[in-house]
This record gives sequence, C-alpha cells and structure tokens, in this order.
Amino acid sequence: MSLFDIAAILVCLAAVFGLLNHRFLKLPHTIGLMVVALAASGAVIAIDAVVPGSHMAQQISGLLARIDFHATVMHGMLSFLLFAGALHVDFLAMADRKWPILTLATVGILTSTFVIGGVLWFVLGLIGLSIPLIWALVFGALISPTDPVAVLGIFKTIDVPSQLEAKVAGESLFNDGVGVVVFAIMVAIAMGGAHAQVGTQDVLMIFLKEAVGGVVLGLAAGYVGYRAMHIIDDYVLEILLSLALVMGTYAIAMKLHMSGPIAMVVAGLFIGNQGAQYAMSKTTREHLFHFWELVDELLNSVLFLLIGLEVLVVSFSFDHVTAALLAIPIALLGRSLGVGIPMAALSIRMTFTQGAIPVLIWGGLRGGIAVALALSLPDNEFKPLILTATYAVVIFSIVVQGLSMKALVERVVPSSS
Repeated sequence: MSLFDIAAILVCLAAVFGLLNHRFLKLPHTIGLMVVALAASGAVIAIDAVVPGSHMAQQISGLLARIDFHATVMHGMLSFLLFAGALHVDFLAMADRKWPILTLATVGILTSTFVIGGVLWFVLGLIGLSIPLIWALVFGALISPTDPVAVLGIFKTIDVPSQLEAKVAGESLFNDGVGVVVFAIMVAIAMGGAHAQVGTQDVLMIFLKEAVGGVVLGLAAGYVGYRAMHIIDDYVLEILLSLALVMGTYAIAMKLHMSGPIAMVVAGLFIGNQGAQYAMSKTTREHLFHFWELVDELLNSVLFLLIGLEVLVVSFSFDHVTAALLAIPIALLGRSLGVGIPMAALSIRMTFTQGAIPVLIWGGLRGGIAVALALSLPDNEFKPLILTATYAVVIFSIVVQGLSMKALVERVVPSSS
C-alpha cells in the first residue's frame, strides 16, 4: 500500500467520522472525530472477540504500523500546526503576560514532571508494579506539557477574557518545546542507567542549544519571511513563502538539534503580528490567514482521528490498565502544583483574572504530542505501561476536560458582559 493510499484512507475516514459526529453526536469537531474513532476501534476489537477468525484488528493494526506516529506528528504535522496556532495569537497581549507564561512553561513543567514521576513511582510501588524512578520521570516529562493543538482547538469554541486566553495560549505554545527538551534529557539518563554521564552542565547546554537556539532560529526565519513579503504584493506567492518558511525552518532546526516547536511558535508570532501589520495587504492577509486556518483544521482532523485509532496498537493488560487509571489523577495533581505554585509566587506582585488558576489547570489538555513521545521510546519492559498510561491521560483530558471546559469557564470566570 502506497503513501497516497494510506493518506486517502485517513482523509476519507476523517470525512466520514466527521459527518457522523456532525449528524448525530454534535460534539466539537476534533473531539467528536476522536470519539467516533475510539468507538470504531472498540467495535473492531469486539468483532475480533466475537468472531476470532476475522483478524480485523490485526489487519488494521498492520496498516497503522506503517504510519510512524512519532515521525508523522513531531517531524511533520507539528510544524504546520504550531505555526498556524501562533499566527493567530496577539503578541502584545501575550507579551504583557510574559512572566506568567515563561514561568509556567519552565518552572511549571519541571514541577509537574517531578511531582507526576515521583508520585507515580511511589503509588505503583505500593501496588506491586515496580518501575524505576527515572522511567517514572520519563512519563512525567512527556505528560506534563499541555498540547497546543488540543488547547487552542478547544479555546476557539469558548468565550474567555482576552488576558486569560493570551496566558493559556502562550503557555501551551511554549511549554511543549521545553517539555520535549526535558523529555530528551530524562530518556538519555534512563538509557544510560547507572553509567549515565549527563551532568548539570550537560543539561544546561542541551537546554540552551534547544530552547534558546529555537528562539533565535525562529526570529531569524520570521524576519527573513517578513522582509520577503514586504517587497511583494502577491498573495499566492506570499502563501508559498509562508509554507517554505515553515518547512525550511523546521528542517534546519532538526539538523542543528534546536527546538523546532519553539522556532515555529516564534516565527508564527512574528509573521502573524509584525508581518500581518506591515508586510501584507488586506487581500494577502485574508487569504494567508484563511489558508492556514484550513491547514490547521485538516491536520487537526487527521491527528485526532489517528489518536482514536492508535488504541488498536496499544498492548493492554490488567496491570497496565490499573496503572493508567491511577495516572489520570496523578497527572491532574502534577498539573495543579505545576500551575498553582508558580501562580502563587507571582501573585505576590501581580494580579490575575478571577478563575485563572482552575481554568489553567483543567485546560491543560494533553494530545498527540504526548502519544508521539511515548511511542518514540526505545523498546523495553516499561514502554507498554508508559504508553498505556499516556493514552489514558490523553483520552481523559481531551474528552472529559475538553467537553467540560465551557461549563468550568462559565462557572469560575466572571462574565465580560
């Protein structure tokens, strides 16, 4: 089966499942797609259980195995999705809240990583599921960052004060880049075991190269794109330039071992604010923004479809399911402390929108990035448990937290009217 055949199947499934959701479930598009895909996956598993000779799940799993989920998300979709998300964010509103955003994206991620990893290690030890602390911290690192794709998708459907929306959007856009760096460091230590030679200086150098390098690369790429758009007025060519900026910059970041996600966010903010205001005509601005909205919706549809179908490739056991159910409240605890501690420290000198903390905690959705990182882990005895726990937290956050966000915002955030 060719790459085109696989892409055709995914797009057709996304269209059919989207139609079923629109007609019957009437859930937000991406959540509805994932729910229908989960239901279809469950139906396939049930058919195999009733008709053992059908091997339907095995055949579909074989098809999904040909799709490298980690490479598809981290080295493909993510660049476009982050750029598209950052393109629509008001930089000035985000800059006014730079300290909460930066603190949540750094101190918050580290706090959450160690809380989740430490508590999971302790709790699993109590029930006889032994997992080394470092591998529990690997799980903490991959599940701590909120997924900007999921977060921004949900907040498009909810009316929240602009200052709170800027805080949520800014944190979700930047913390995944930081989280990926922390994840890489934890995996390096875990794979090295007792012989790991990853010292404080090494960690600092990796962080500086990845995070700071990503910012510098994103600024440089954004400026080059801005100057190119400034000297022309042709919306077709300018859209092509924006595509070249995304693909070229992300490829360079991967080659130079810099943070591609951070570079995309910075470049998207540059083009969406400075570029839109000074380098684009009204016609170009409308066409370019509509183009990236369409790209965002299409890739989101395929991504959430894949999340729903990937349940067929996750190996389940009773012990793993128990660990996965425990991981959900533990992840919420880590998120609560990762948000609550930095916000409490900042509140000494700053004021925040009423209800900001519960919205930030409950709105910390996990998505395709966490699943992709879990799937990228090297094969070992702890990977199945980590993957199952990751999948449980992702499904809970998107379905339960995502669908209840509107009610939470209406309850805890004062109406602007």
